[in-house]
Amino acid sequence: MTTTHAPARPIGKAAVGALGALAVATGALESVVTPTLPLLQRELDMSPAEGALLSIVLLVTGALITPIAGTLGDRYGGKRVVVRLMAVVCAGGLVSALAPNLPVLLLGQVLQGAMVGALPLSFILVRAHLPAGESKVAIGVVSGLFVGGAMAGTLAAGPVAEGLSRHWMFALPTFAVTGATVLVHRLTPHDPPRRPQGAGIDWPGLVLLSGTLVTLMLVLGLGADLVTQPLVLLGLVVLLAAFGTGWVAVERRAASPMVDLRMLTRPAVGKSCVLTFLICVGTSAATYLVPQLFAVPADTYGFGASATAIGFFLLPGALAASVAGPISGIGVRRLGSRAVVTAGVLLMAVGLLGLAAAHTEIWHLVLGKALVALANGLCVTAMVTRTATSVDLGDTGIATGLVLVTRVIGFAVGVQVTGAILTAGTPSGSKIPAESAFVAGFVLAAAVTVLSLLVVRTMSKGVKE
Repeated sequence: MTTTHAPARPIGKAAVGALGALAVATGALESVVTPTLPLLQRELDMSPAEGALLSIVLLVTGALITPIAGTLGDRYGGKRVVVRLMAVVCAGGLVSALAPNLPVLLLGQVLQGAMVGALPLSFILVRAHLPAGESKVAIGVVSGLFVGGAMAGTLAAGPVAEGLSRHWMFALPTFAVTGATVLVHRLTPHDPPRRPQGAGIDWPGLVLLSGTLVTLMLVLGLGADLVTQPLVLLGLVVLLAAFGTGWVAVERRAASPMVDLRMLTRPAVGKSCVLTFLICVGTSAATYLVPQLFAVPADTYGFGASATAIGFFLLPGALAASVAGPISGIGVRRLGSRAVVTAGVLLMAVGLLGLAAAHTEIWHLVLGKALVALANGLCVTAMVTRTATSVDLGDTGIATGLVLVTRVIGFAVGVQVTGAILTAGTPSGSKIPAESAFVAGFVLAAAVTVLSLLVVRTMSKGVKE
């Protein structure tokens, strides 16, 4: 027996504004760690490895939550799920704000990772209530506002942490997320479920994917330190292969898989995921290395910048990223996704190679980071828009969730790899990496970015395939 749902009511400007406000607030909460990581490392007495873990734990959690959120959104309606998800995010923000030490802060970041699932849920709501042409632009706007929120968080985190305390830099955006969630609940019309509600959650798939991601992070983060312990390193690699193989096997046989791997066989989705992964590996180098380079003491090759100064220096990049979403949405609509992604990839490669070649002045880093941020916004928004509009309406959450998961994994892998490069490039007895380690990180990221052009060449010119 099937249930008949009433047609979705057209979404108004106030509802789109509420979704935009939520995107801004969650973007701000997600971004506060990046400019203040050197400060947090000092205050909580963190090692470089612990600092790298703190910078990615939210993203790893997001990679697990996003496919579940997308599936539940297709099954129960995007609005219903996003409101509950934001309750978890708000709890995580408060835990982070009250955290007295690193373990509690990590717990808060784990809970905050639920925010990553908000974007595919927003896309479900947009597609359910807007015509196809308008939904492409709206998806770009919401994506751009999320990055705009990250800009605000990047700029404000340093002054708040230094002027008040690190606790307030988590508390203030958490209050904003709470207010935006209330607006979404009141202003956004309910969207009807698009899939049957009878199937349960794929818990075996969730456990195996968790093990895969955690083991992958351990291999990447500890690989350099375990070179002298090859048996331990080999054991981790074997465990990673076992988790990964088991997860693929379970997902292929599950009646209602957490991640529908069959979706990857669709050219539009599979290529978007591969491209998003490669592009985000490249982006992560600038995101992680530039703040670290700003914080290197001025009596060496760095600038000795404070958390406030770092946030200010990162502002142009955040601004460039915030306008990239709408520009990409319009560009995909007029020129097609391949043209937008090609331009973004070339721009990112130029930015990364520029950072490797010239980083002796502050403006070198500011300009290079801005180019990379703009390019990343163009590419990722084009991939999400292309994917969201190339599948059936009922598959929107799952398909965009796959792209966003690969975005998160690509970023986490890139951060861990560049962190390992800095660790390997730090002389014994020193806490300052060699300058050549930064150069190697930027060059490697540029090489990965250029490789993505091989995939871009196989894309169709339009949005749909």
